[in-house]
Amino acid sequence: MADVPILKVEHVSVTLDHVEVLRDVSCHLNQREAVAVIGPNGAGKTVLFRTLLGLVPHAGTIVWQPGVKIGYVPQRFNVDRSAPITTMEFFLLQHPRFWLPPSSFVNQVAEQLKVVGLDKRVLDKNLGQLSGGETQRVLIAWALLRNPDVLLLDEPTAGVDIGFEHTVYEFLHRIQTERGTALLLISHDLNVDYRYAQHVVCLNKSVLCQGRPVETLNAAALNALYGETAYYVHDHEPEH
Repeated sequence: MADVPILKVEHVSVTLDHVEVLRDVSCHLNQREAVAVIGPNGAGKTVLFRTLLGLVPHAGTIVWQPGVKIGYVPQRFNVDRSAPITTMEFFLLQHPRFWLPPSSFVNQVAEQLKVVGLDKRVLDKNLGQLSGGETQRVLIAWALLRNPDVLLLDEPTAGVDIGFEHTVYEFLHRIQTERGTALLLISHDLNVDYRYAQHVVCLNKSVLCQGRPVETLNAAALNALYGETAYYVHDHEPEH
């Protein structure tokens, strides 16, 4: 795997409402690499993602590769059930000809929906009437539509049926390997992190440890991150 950074984070700190949320965070993401950010609730993982997207003021340095295209899948996306917008219209927000898109764009949308296991009939549904799992898959397809160089995924299987979780990570892994898309993801499933990530960042306001999952996801590191009762037994060999 080419060791070319698509993102460099150096000594980043964030203070919100006089409370230090992140402290001296340094990490990086290489091209074609999958990096998992792990840590307990309240560790600052989502704040880190929002900071990387330029939505939160910070100290320190964040450097994206020039010209990089970024896709983002949030953990939650709430739409009022009565909102007058269909799933197709939601995708059309990315197209300059909102009212008259070319057939090639419609076909591209259908193709991305197929990647995430959805039938194109979902395009006729109101966005607010989708199930939690459908909404999350639509968000992933929406992020993939512009063929991004890197995907930021904040718990991408939130709201997805348990039986579909690993299917989501399988197609994300396929996107990484076939398209060369770099992945930066937040996941609480350590088996997912072990199997699909090449690098993990253990975050609890500051970086407690980072490295290859096979070396980093050990009892001592996890106890420091989650508490003395933490333990982890992986059930898969890494995909990488």
